[in-house]
Amino acid sequence: MRQDSVLGPGDVWGAWHLDPVVIVVVAVVALAYGVGVRRLWRARRGRALPVRRVVCFYGGLSAVVFALLSPLDALGGSLFSAHMVQHLTLMVVAPPLLVYGAPLVPVALALPLGPRRATLRLGKRSSLRKVALLVGAPVTVWVVHMGALWAWHIPSLYDGALRNDFLHVLEHASFFTTALLFWSVVIAPARRTGASYGTRLALVFGTALQSGALGAILTFASVALYAVHAEGAQAWGLSALEDQRLAGVIMWIPAGAAYLATMSITLVRALKDMEARMRRADDPSGVSLGSSKEPARPAPVAARLGDK
Repeated sequence: MRQDSVLGPGDVWGAWHLDPVVIVVVAVVALAYGVGVRRLWRARRGRALPVRRVVCFYGGLSAVVFALLSPLDALGGSLFSAHMVQHLTLMVVAPPLLVYGAPLVPVALALPLGPRRATLRLGKRSSLRKVALLVGAPVTVWVVHMGALWAWHIPSLYDGALRNDFLHVLEHASFFTTALLFWSVVIAPARRTGASYGTRLALVFGTALQSGALGAILTFASVALYAVHAEGAQAWGLSALEDQRLAGVIMWIPAGAAYLATMSITLVRALKDMEARMRRADDPSGVSLGSSKEPARPAPVAARLGDK
C-alpha cells in the first residue's frame, strides 16, 4: 500500500488491505490447483505429487496473502523495516514455496478439456518455446531479478513507489515475478531449465552476495536514504536511520540465511544425484540389487493432459 498516512502502534490490527484483485487471483489459483491435484491423485493414486509439495504451494499462497493483504502492507508505508519484510516475503518466502508445489500440471488439469488442449498446442509452438528459453535462461533470470532488486532501492524510485499506486504495484509485481523465474531455475528439475547444479549454486551465491551488499549499505549508511519513512519511524520511536539500519539487517541476515540454506539443499541434491548415477553405472540393468522386480515406470503425466 502506498503511503497515505502514518500508521502507529495502535492502528496496526485494523489496517487490513483487502484488495479485491489480489483476493480473486489467490482464490482462483488456490481452487484451480486444488481441483488439479485432486484429479491428478485420482488418476495416479497420489504418487505423482507428494503431499509435502501441495502443503508448500498453499503455504506460498498464504505468504502472498500475508504480504499483500495483512496489516504488514499498510505498516510498510510507515516503516522501511516492515516494507523490507514484505519485499522479502514476496522474493524469498512465497516464490520458492509456490515453485516447489509444481503448479503447472495441476492447474492445467483443472482447465476444461478444450482450453487444456489449446494451451498444450500453444506451448508446443517453436517461436514461443524459443522465447521461453530466452526469458528462462539462468543468466537472464539472474540479471533481471538483481536488476529489479537494485533499481527499486534507488531512493528516488523507492520514494516514488510509496507515493504512487501504479508504481507500487509495479514494484511488487517485478519483485514477485522475477523471483518466481529465479526460483524456477534453482528448484525445478534440470530437464526443464537446463541448469546444472553448479549453475544453480552460482546463481544463489551471486544473489546472496548482491542481497548482502545492499543490506550492508543500508545497515552501515551514515545518513537516512529514504526520507519518505521519517515520520512513520518517529511514530514507532525510531529515527529514520535506525529504521533503515533495521531494514538492512533484515535483508542481510534472514535473507542470507535463506540463500545459504538453499545452497546447502542444492549441494545435498547434487551429491545424491551423483551417487544415484554411480549406482546405475555399476548396475546397468537399473534393477535394485537384492530385488528381482523391474523398477516402476509411471506414464508421464504431461502426456495425459489432453485426455479427460
